Amino acid sequence: MLKRLLDLVIAGGTLLAFLPVGLPIAILLRLTGEGEIFYAQERIGKYGNKFGLLKFATMLKNSPNIGTGTVTVKNDPRVLPAGKFLRKTKLNEIPQILNVLKGDMSIVGPRPLTQQTFDFYSPEVQEKIKELQPGLTGIGSIVFRDEESIIAASDLEPLECYEQVISPYKGQLEMWYHQHRSFGVDLKLIFLTAWAILFSGSHLHTKLLSDLPPRPFD
Repeated sequence: MLKRLLDLVIAGGTLLAFLPVGLPIAILLRLTGEGEIFYAQERIGKYGNKFGLLKFATMLKNSPNIGTGTVTVKNDPRVLPAGKFLRKTKLNEIPQILNVLKGDMSIVGPRPLTQQTFDFYSPEVQEKIKELQPGLTGIGSIVFRDEESIIAASDLEPLECYEQVISPYKGQLEMWYHQHRSFGVDLKLIFLTAWAILFSGSHLHTKLLSDLPPRPFD
């Protein structure tokens, strides 16, 4: 109940504070790209239930059927001009506040994945993640803020890199959260999310969360 109360307070306050910024973004998206403002992508939620994850439309409407599917790479040609800024600043994620208010998501939890990327997890990890409410942010989102750069630097194909490099470690991180979840940990992750947005190259999470699984790659 305390976690849900925190969700409602943060989501409600963020929504009100964001309205003056959100309106110009909506107008910009309507006038550029393909004219779409929002995009709802099917994600895996608690108990394995699927829901529509809301985002500002930053990519071509047919993106899931083009190129690397639901995995986005650095300098992805499917990203619209205005979308590059929104994705870099994470402003494209703000509409998910509505998912939080609706109850599809929490502020903090395992990042909800598409069926394609969720299937890369082992069955054990999948079952543990299904026990939790997915989050707007979480340890996986913080550690993998540079996910697109990791894929770009890899010698593997994007989907192979995600499956063989990113997914196993992200699964370990979500298992860590499952084991350590608490109100205090959630507050730390909210702070670390804001810190990562302001200081993208920072690794403060390794100091505040010293028992995280070690990152197996550079």
